[in-house]
Amino acid sequence: MRTPARLQTRSHHSPLPLRRLLVVSRPALWINTVGTLVTGVWLTGRLYTLDPGVLALLLYLTLPFNLLIYGLNDLSDREEDARSSRKGGWQGARLTVAEGGPLLTATLAINLPALVGLAVLLPPAASLLLALSAVLFAAYSLPPLRLKGRPFLDGLSNVAYALPLALPALALGTPVPWWPLLALMAYAVGKHAFDAAQDIPADREAGTRTVATVLGVRGTAAYALAWFAVAGALLLPVSLLTAAALWLTCGGMAVALLRDPTPVRAARLYPLSIVTPWIVGAVAGVGLVYLLARGLWTGI
Repeated sequence: MRTPARLQTRSHHSPLPLRRLLVVSRPALWINTVGTLVTGVWLTGRLYTLDPGVLALLLYLTLPFNLLIYGLNDLSDREEDARSSRKGGWQGARLTVAEGGPLLTATLAINLPALVGLAVLLPPAASLLLALSAVLFAAYSLPPLRLKGRPFLDGLSNVAYALPLALPALALGTPVPWWPLLALMAYAVGKHAFDAAQDIPADREAGTRTVATVLGVRGTAAYALAWFAVAGALLLPVSLLTAAALWLTCGGMAVALLRDPTPVRAARLYPLSIVTPWIVGAVAGVGLVYLLARGLWTGI
C-alpha cells in the first residue's frame, strides 16, 4: 500500500529524533571539545569551578557544538560518506536525502540560541573566540569557502578544535595558556591530515581535494609526523612527560603509517588516533592535578 503524498511530505520534514542527533554528533569524539575545555579549566589553576559561564560552556560543548561540527560536515559530505565503509556507525552517520533538511533545522535551532545565551554569560573575548571556532567549523564544511575541499587550508582550519582550551581563561580572567594552546593547534592540524589518509579513495572518487589526496598516504604520514613533532616541542616548556607521551603515541602511529603507506593501514590505525587525546590528556592531567594538589602550579 502506497503512502499518500501528503504523509510523505510530512515525513520528509519531520524532526529528527534525539537518538539520531546523538549519532550524528559522534559522542565518541566529544573528548575533543569537552576534554579540551576541562583541561583549560585546570590550566587556570582551578580543579573545578562553579562559574555559570564555564558550566554553560561545558554543556554547550557536548551535543550542540558537536552537532554543529559533524552535522554540517555530514550534510556536505553525503556523497563521500556514501562511498566510505567507515561511515554509518560510531565514526559518523550516513545521512539519507530526507534527513538533510531536518538536520540543518535542528542544528541551527539548537546552536544559534545557545550561542546568543553564551554571549550574555561570557566576557566579550570568550564569546568572540567561541564564535570564531564555530565559524571555522562551518567554513570547513559549507560553501562558498568549504575549506575541506581546499588542500592544506582544510587542516589548518582544524585549529578550531584547540580554541576551547583558552575559553576558561578568558571566562575567568586568568592568563591564556599559550604553550598548550599552540601545541594543541599543531596537534589538531597533524591529526586532521592523519585521519584523512584513510579517506583518500572515497575523496578522490567524489572529486574532493584534501591535503591527503594531494600528498598521498606516504606524504600525508610525513606531514602529520612533522606537525606532531612541533606539537611535542611546544609542550616542552610545560611538561616533558606530556611531550614524550605525544611523540610516542602520535608520532608512533605516523611512523607506523610511513612504514606501510596504504589507506587500509591508515584505517586500522584510526582507532589509535581516536584515543590519542585520552592517552596524552591522561598523562598531562595526572601531572597537572599533582601540581595543583601540592600548590606548585603557577599557571602558564
